[in-house]
Amino acid sequence: MDAIQSLFAGFETALTPLNLLWALVGVTLGTLVGVLPGIGPALTVALLLPVTAKLPPVSAFIMFAGIYYGGMFGGSTTSILLNTPGESSSIITALEGNKMARRGRAAAALATAAIGSFVAGTIGTALLTFAAPAIADVAVQIPPSAKFALIMLAFVTISATFGGSPLRGLISLFLGLAIGLIGTDLQSGQARFTLGYPELLDGIDFVTVVIGLFAVGETLFVASRLRKDKASVIKLEGNASMNREDWRRSWKPWLRGTALGFPFGAIPAGGAEIPTFLSYTLEKKLSKHPEEFGKGAIEGVAGPEAANNASAAGVLVPLLTLGLPTSATAAILLAAFQQYGLQPGPLLFVTSPDLVWGLIASLYIGNVMLLALNLPLAPIWAKLLLIPRPFLYAGILVFSTVGVYSLNNSVFDLVLLAIFGLIGYGMRRFDFPVTPAIIGVILGPVSESQFRTAMQQSGGDMSVFVRQPLSAFILLIVLAALVVPQVLKYRAARQGATG
Repeated sequence: MDAIQSLFAGFETALTPLNLLWALVGVTLGTLVGVLPGIGPALTVALLLPVTAKLPPVSAFIMFAGIYYGGMFGGSTTSILLNTPGESSSIITALEGNKMARRGRAAAALATAAIGSFVAGTIGTALLTFAAPAIADVAVQIPPSAKFALIMLAFVTISATFGGSPLRGLISLFLGLAIGLIGTDLQSGQARFTLGYPELLDGIDFVTVVIGLFAVGETLFVASRLRKDKASVIKLEGNASMNREDWRRSWKPWLRGTALGFPFGAIPAGGAEIPTFLSYTLEKKLSKHPEEFGKGAIEGVAGPEAANNASAAGVLVPLLTLGLPTSATAAILLAAFQQYGLQPGPLLFVTSPDLVWGLIASLYIGNVMLLALNLPLAPIWAKLLLIPRPFLYAGILVFSTVGVYSLNNSVFDLVLLAIFGLIGYGMRRFDFPVTPAIIGVILGPVSESQFRTAMQQSGGDMSVFVRQPLSAFILLIVLAALVVPQVLKYRAARQGATG
């Protein structure tokens, strides 16, 4: 009952005219960036961090939540009409949705994706409403040693999940940790990794790092691979709509996709890729029309899109209750919290209940707004795919530069932005995932603080991490996550050599 009362209080916050306006701005921007190829919600939120610094925190996060959900909605348009998934979680949508579009069923593919996103997002938000407070109550009891172990688990699993190689993920993570250590150590007062530059004594603003690695790096990478030939965009005639048969074949995949997506989103480093592939496999086995899979089966769009959006709601559970991001966008949202001097975690529900519950309530409102925007206005969003990419990314580069300069009016920040942009380009060029680096920058200082607190409470006894049952159990999982894949890989190589 407490959760329901708190949610009603959240609706009072979210339904004010100003916050409704910010919600509308967020979902519109989110849909727009979801439709445009190569631009995701993480990049958009990162670009808006400098702009929203003066906004009230509640309004800013309502807008960010709208961008997050809207990006998931809009991403299906790109996948279906252009066959270009904006994120790895949209690969399955592109596989089946584009085949449906080529058969003249683009309207049905877009409709089942939009309605499936609405259903999954609403159910996922309802689960978030009741799960988050319960987890927060338990999380208050977690000692510093176990919190440190949890962050280590997030580091290892995120590094292994993002990118094709766990080693490259770990290298990216260590780069982020090194960047996060730059500045003055608050405990000893010693300067670390400043290279003699006084501008680095306060550390590097995470907004500069995030925009450099994400926005500038992505812009340079796209520019280096830009070709003159244009990808073919399938034209959409009329609104997104479904017939009775489409509804009959879609509603069960929507529910099954939701059931798969939410738990994976809530697991640290669960991500949306695994549940979308699982949903596709499940729908293929359960479908009465398996021969259509690979040729444009509507179940292959409905299930994975629902899983994708349900996982987006699930991602907010560890972010709000434990302060652990499990996706690129969640990492940027964590940076946004820190921009306002807030630390997500169990105490956030006590210290800033209006923000937390206003944010959760806005997700319900944003879902309704998104459905109203995506079904009747689908032809308008489809036309955005015709914007030339050079104009698009030139605008991003200009916006990035102005945003970073506006933080401190410092040319030194622009030099750092260029350096991180080149690093981000190199990471994409050589297939190093960027997300572990961002999470390392943001969570590195937090993990150091928890480690030191645990050591101070134990009088410098390192065995506290083993003696405390919860931290010992989590660290055992961390060790298994590092060792087991290598053992399996070694055994497979040995069997291949003997065979």
